[in-house]
Amino acid sequence: MSEKAEANIHASCVAIGTAGVLLIGPSGAGKSDLALRLIDDGARLVADDRTILFIAGGALWAKPPASIRGLIEIRGVGIVKLPVRARVKIALVVRLGKEDERLPMQRSWKPPLKGAAAIPQIALDARFASTPAKIRAARRAFAKGLFKHSFITK
Repeated sequence: MSEKAEANIHASCVAIGTAGVLLIGPSGAGKSDLALRLIDDGARLVADDRTILFIAGGALWAKPPASIRGLIEIRGVGIVKLPVRARVKIALVVRLGKEDERLPMQRSWKPPLKGAAAIPQIALDARFASTPAKIRAARRAFAKGLFKHSFITK
């Protein structure tokens, strides 16, 4: 994988299987806490608080900055070293803050790198207990085209 242009952004990132999930939002939105809950359920830390994005093979990838590789801030506990995944291809962006409407239009996130393709994006509130399950369900739905427009069947 050749790495050329990079962007160091304020975001956390985890790998769920082979799919990268980028957690974005303002300070205090719950990025590290949500990453920890996903890790507790089997995801792997890629980066906490700062994430380096780059394009390789026409896809968007993420990796940790060397200075914080494997480190996660756990509020009330401290900075803890965890096993880390060196890099992951981004499959989903989760914008943390106000949860999206009940049946949202599909949205995408444009990475801050020239030539990068848009990535599917959802908006969730990190504080809900169901948020990790929603992320896993969304990742599968985007990967397998499982979205439906209504409950009405014909």
